[in-house]
Amino acid sequence: MNHYEPPIEWADHEDVAIALYEKFGDDFTEAKIYRIRFTELLEWILTLPNFAGTREQANEGHLEQIQAKWVYEWRDHQ
Repeated sequence: MNHYEPPIEWADHEDVAIALYEKFGDDFTEAKIYRIRFTELLEWILTLPNFAGTREQANEGHLEQIQAKWVYEWRDHQ
C-alpha cells in the first residue's frame, strides 16, 4: 500500500533532520554533524526524497536549525 507523504519544505526542520538521520544513520556522530559545511549540508538536503524546497529558499537559519535537530535525532537513537 502506498501512503502519501507530503513534501518537506525548508521550515520543516525536524522532518528534514529525520530524513538525514534515515539516510546517514550513525555514520555521523554529534561532533561530525556540527562540523558539516553548510554547502555540503545544503546539497544533501536538496537530494532528499520528498524535499520540495529550492536552493534559493535556503538560509543559514534553516541550516542551523536542521543541524541542531539532526543532532537531537542522532542522540535519540543512541
